[in-house]
Amino acid sequence: MAVGDSASRRAQEARRQERILREQWRAAAEQARRWEAAGEGERQVAAQLLVLTERGWRLLVDRRWPGTRTANVDMLLVGPGGVFVIDVKNWRSSPEVVGGGLRAGGQPRDDHARKLLAVTRTAESAVASLGLSPVAVQPLMVFAGQRTDKVLGRIRLLGEREVGPVLLSEPRRLRPESVRALADHLERVFPEYEGSAVAEIPPTRERNRTPEPAGLFDVDGLREAIVDEARKAPIEQWMTFLHPDQVALVRRNWAGPARISGPAGTGKTVVGLHRAAHLAKRTSGRILYVTFANNLPRVQGTFLRAMAPDVAGRVGFSSLHSWAKEFLRSRDIPVHLSESKAETAFSFAWKDVGRNSCLAEVDPLHGYWREEIDYVIKGRGITSFEEYAAVPRRRRRARLGRSHRQAVWALHEAYESRRTESEVHDFNDVLSLALAEASGPAGPPPYSAVIVDEVQDLTLVGVRLLHALTGDSPNGLLLVGDGQQSVYPGGFRLSDAGIDVRGDRSQVLRVNYRNRKEILDTALAVVAEDAFEDIDGLRTPGRREVDLTYHDGRVDRVVKPTVPEHDQALLDALRGLSPQAQSDAAVLCSSKHGIEHYYRLLTRAKIPVCRLERYDGIPVEAVKLGSYLRAKGLEFKHVYLPRHDSALRNHSEAPETARERGELARSQLFVAMTRARDTLWLGSVQQGHEPSTGVA
Repeated sequence: MAVGDSASRRAQEARRQERILREQWRAAAEQARRWEAAGEGERQVAAQLLVLTERGWRLLVDRRWPGTRTANVDMLLVGPGGVFVIDVKNWRSSPEVVGGGLRAGGQPRDDHARKLLAVTRTAESAVASLGLSPVAVQPLMVFAGQRTDKVLGRIRLLGEREVGPVLLSEPRRLRPESVRALADHLERVFPEYEGSAVAEIPPTRERNRTPEPAGLFDVDGLREAIVDEARKAPIEQWMTFLHPDQVALVRRNWAGPARISGPAGTGKTVVGLHRAAHLAKRTSGRILYVTFANNLPRVQGTFLRAMAPDVAGRVGFSSLHSWAKEFLRSRDIPVHLSESKAETAFSFAWKDVGRNSCLAEVDPLHGYWREEIDYVIKGRGITSFEEYAAVPRRRRRARLGRSHRQAVWALHEAYESRRTESEVHDFNDVLSLALAEASGPAGPPPYSAVIVDEVQDLTLVGVRLLHALTGDSPNGLLLVGDGQQSVYPGGFRLSDAGIDVRGDRSQVLRVNYRNRKEILDTALAVVAEDAFEDIDGLRTPGRREVDLTYHDGRVDRVVKPTVPEHDQALLDALRGLSPQAQSDAAVLCSSKHGIEHYYRLLTRAKIPVCRLERYDGIPVEAVKLGSYLRAKGLEFKHVYLPRHDSALRNHSEAPETARERGELARSQLFVAMTRARDTLWLGSVQQGHEPSTGVA
C-alpha cells in the first residue's frame, strides 16, 4: 500500500468519526434541552456527558441526597472509569485554588467543596457493599462555560469542554455489566426528582448497538459478579480488586499505629494499596509505602497508578534499605555499603575466633552465626553483651548457653572490628544510621502516613525506624503482614519496638480470596505442624482456620526418575498454556542456581520469560521466573515449582539447627505455593537422582 493511500484512509476515518460525534452531540443537546428541571449550565454539561453514554457510560441527573430533606446531587456518572459525583457550577468567574481553598471572583467558595465531598462519602458508602473501593469514587466540579483543569485536594475542577476528554481517558476499571449494575444500585440509593430523568441518546445510523440485557442485580448477585469479573481479568487487574469486607479497613480512622494481619490470600497487600490511595485523596502530606523486597515496590506502584492515577504521584514506593540510603544521602551522611566486603570481613572473623570455638559444636556452618549477628544482635540494635545474654532469640531453635553467647559476642566484635577497618557498612548499619538520624535533632522527614507491607520480614531496627517517621499519630503507621509467611531467620514483637496496637487497632482478615481450596489445603499441609509466634506475641497453629470463597482448583504432582525428564514435563506443561495464560504463570525456585538453570531451559525452548526482578506489574505475555522470596506479595493464576521438595530434603540430617532450617524452608515453600490461584504444579525428582549441587 502506498504512503498516500494510507494517509487518505486515515483522513477518511477521521472524518467519519467527526460525523458520528456531531450526530451524537446534536442528539445529546436535544435530550438535554428536554431536561426541564435543570438550569442552562447543567443542560450544557449534561449534553457533554450524554455523548459518553454511547461509549458505555450511565448518567443520573438531579438526584435526591439520601439522609437530607431537600438537598440534591447534580449528577452521578458511572462508566468504565468508575463512579463520578459531579457538581455543576455556572459561575461568572473562573475557579481558583488558593492556599488549599476554593475561590471565585475573589470570594471563598469552600462550602461548595465541603458539600461535594460529603455527597461523595455518601456515594462511597452506597457502593461499598458491592465491593467497589472508595478510590474508584471520584468527586468532580464542572464549570459551565469555563475552561479549566485544576485539583483541589481530591476534587478535580474541570471546564465544560475538558470533562468529556478527561473521563474518556480514565483507565478501565469496570466491565459493562458492572457499570449497569452499579448505576441501577445508585438509582435506588439516590432517588430521582420527578422529571429529572435523562435517557441515553439514540444510536447513530453508522453504529449498530447490541441491546443490553434487562433486569437488576441484587446486592449479593452483584457482589459475586464483581468477584467473578475480577478473576477473569489478567492477574494484574485482579490485584486491584477490593472485597466489601475489606472496605471498612480502608476507610477507617485509626487513633494510632494499626496492624492488619491474616493468612495468605486474604488480601492484606490489596487493602494496604487501597489504604494508601484513600489517604492520598484525603490528606495533603506525603505517604510512604515500604516493604523489604526490592522488586515489590515497582509492582505496587504500577497497581496504584491503575487504581488511582490522580494521587499516585503523592505515594512513594520503596524497599526499606533503598529508602534508608536515600534518606541518609539527603542528610549528607556517608554510606559505604558493600555486601561482598562485609562478607569478607565476617569470613575472616569466623576463621579467627569462630571456627574453633564452641559454636562449631552447635553448627559448623558459619552461615548460621552470620544470621545470628544479622538478625538477633544487629537486627535488634543490641550494643552490649549483657543485653544479648538476656534477649529472647525468637524463632531461633538452637539452645545457646552463656558460654555459647559469649562466643557469639566475640565473633560479633571481631566482625565489627574487621568491618570498621575496611571502612564498609552492611545492611543493618544503614538502618541503624537512619534510625539515629530520624531520632536526632533534625527529626524525620514529614510523612502523613507510612504503610509497611510484609512487616514480619523486617528487623526490629527497621520497624523502629519506620515508627520514628510517624510516631503514634492518628492514621500514621499501618503495619501489614503475617508471621506464618516469614522467610528470614529471627523475629521480634511489636512491643519490643514500643508499638501498641491492642484493641481495635489490630485487625485480622480471615477470608481467602485468592487460592482455590485444593491449592490452599496442599500448602497448609506443608506447615501444619509448624506453630509460629506472630509479631503480636500470639502463638498460632500452623494449620489455621481459613474461610474460602474460591473452590475446586488443580494441583498437579509430577514425579520423574531423572532431572531431564522432570524438566521436559515442565516444558510440556508450559507449552500447553495459551499466550494469555503464560502471562499469568510463574516458575518459582528456591535458589539463584535454580533460577539460572530454568532461565536457560525456558529460553532454549523459546518460551518467553520475564524475570521477577524486572517485572513492574504491567501485563506482559511471558512466564514470570524468580525466587520464592521475590514472589512475596504477588500472585499468579498458574504457579510451577520445579523440584520443590529438594530444599526440604537438604535438612534431613542437619545438626541441632536442623529444626529451624526445616521450618524456614517449609515457610518459604508455603509462600511460593500460596502464590497460585487456579493451578499449582509441583515437580519432584526421585531421591537418589538429584545432582549433588541441586538446582531447585
